Amino acid sequence: MTQKTAELHRMVMEKHVCPYGVKSKWLLERMGYKVDDHHLTTRPQTDAFKEKFDVKTTPQTFIGGKRIGGYDALRVHFGLDKPQSERSDTSYRPIIALFGMTFLMALAAAYVVTGAWLSVKTAEWFVAFSMCVLAYLKLRDIETFSTMFLNYDLLAKRWVPYGYIYPFAEGLAGVLMIAGVFMWIAIPVALFIGIVGAASVIYAVYIQKRELKCACVGGDSNVPLGFVSLTENLFMIGMAVWMLVKGGIAG
Repeated sequence: MTQKTAELHRMVMEKHVCPYGVKSKWLLERMGYKVDDHHLTTRPQTDAFKEKFDVKTTPQTFIGGKRIGGYDALRVHFGLDKPQSERSDTSYRPIIALFGMTFLMALAAAYVVTGAWLSVKTAEWFVAFSMCVLAYLKLRDIETFSTMFLNYDLLAKRWVPYGYIYPFAEGLAGVLMIAGVFMWIAIPVALFIGIVGAASVIYAVYIQKRELKCACVGGDSNVPLGFVSLTENLFMIGMAVWMLVKGGIAG
């Protein structure tokens, strides 16, 4: 059988190798294509190529004489992604990755400390690790987070500084719960922000029926406000109540 061939034009310069060009070549080879790899080694050569084919970007892939386009278009061509017009504006991928990683971290930490993968400690650290990571994501760009937060949080709407305080409070409570110290600070902080947050989400989503983006994983997410943010707040409330009960039992 004759091997399938594709023609790829990509920037390969002394100080810059286009990463999308590298990924396009890898994807074509993965799909069983022999790649006729053309390097654009200078800026004038690249500009001339763009002008010739009336394109604004490189890399560009041609299959059977037909221009497919760049790396994103190549993924669509092979059925790995949907066309832009058919893609949803929302995505749960960031939150799935986050909770998946914090759960694995909790499993590992609990195993080191207790010798068991699954234990009460696993559940405690899963929630506490998640709180810390969620706080970090908000703190990456606290201005954007606080602006998005103002769309629905009942307290932040009345007192703007709360939007700036929230991620620090969440992170503080998470760290103290991981360490198991100063519970007299961690418990009321987690209870307060969890209750206010849960009430805000319920009011905005389930009573007002508003369609908003969730600020829970930072200000640049496409996660819809609703179940995820409510879960975050219920986790904090549940963790705080459990720590209270645990402290009472220990006492």
